[in-house]
Amino acid sequence: MSKALANEFVKLCLDNGAYHFDTASMYASGKSEEIMGNNELLNIEPKVQPKVEIATKSFPFAERGFKDHAVLDQMNGSLKRLKKDCVDLFYLHSPDRSVPIEETLDDVNLLYKEGKFKQFGLSNYSAWEVAEIYYLCKMNGYPLPTVYQGKYNAVTRSAEGELFPCLRRLGISFYAYSPLAGGVLTGKHNFEDRAKGAIQQGRFSNDNKRADFFLKFFWKKPMFDAVDKVRVALGHVYGPGKVSLADASIRWCYHHSILDGAYGDIVRVFEEAWDQCEADCPLYYN
Repeated sequence: MSKALANEFVKLCLDNGAYHFDTASMYASGKSEEIMGNNELLNIEPKVQPKVEIATKSFPFAERGFKDHAVLDQMNGSLKRLKKDCVDLFYLHSPDRSVPIEETLDDVNLLYKEGKFKQFGLSNYSAWEVAEIYYLCKMNGYPLPTVYQGKYNAVTRSAEGELFPCLRRLGISFYAYSPLAGGVLTGKHNFEDRAKGAIQQGRFSNDNKRADFFLKFFWKKPMFDAVDKVRVALGHVYGPGKVSLADASIRWCYHHSILDGAYGDIVRVFEEAWDQCEADCPLYYN
């Protein structure tokens, strides 16, 4: 992404009321953080633009995982790329179960004591792991996790069973990613497309190194069958083509899901394509 296009992207978000910008050390191998670090609109003095918040994450599937204090090195690398001394929110991106969680939390606490982040978050952890981490932090006087980022949309709702009750009990907000199920809820894909080799780019293409992640969770025949039923129902209720699947899916997140702004829950936008961002921003923020 060019500097000019990055500025357009950020301006579009700010103009639509989106002030929280999320990245990670693994996104585009750190280039996402570099782009944000060089973006003029994200580096305005807080007195001028106080609402902007930056979040980043340490990734357990890097070469060292979370071993040997790799969390410290990853975070320091992220701050260097972001050109910041401190971020608003720091996540553990996913569990590294080969490392005792106590060791990882020791590193998180050290980063907090050094003033390198303000809030601590978790992503992709199970409910029991969230509870364990919360009470270990509480017992040791470490910063408590206050945000959880996880998959959630109209066809991916397993979090409602145990995770959401756990988060509510502990006062942890839920930041939902993949509200369009990786693109399945846009209706632009058919289940047979993969077998036909019809997907040339995007999350589900063979060229995407992370395609297996999205395929595992979203490329399932029952999901596509559900999408077809929703498409038919929308046509019956509103008329053919009046309400898009994407629009209906976002409305569901805001008006019919378990998400609740009173608990600090939000819907996270992740855009790989500029034109998709232009189309989706009004759905999320207007």
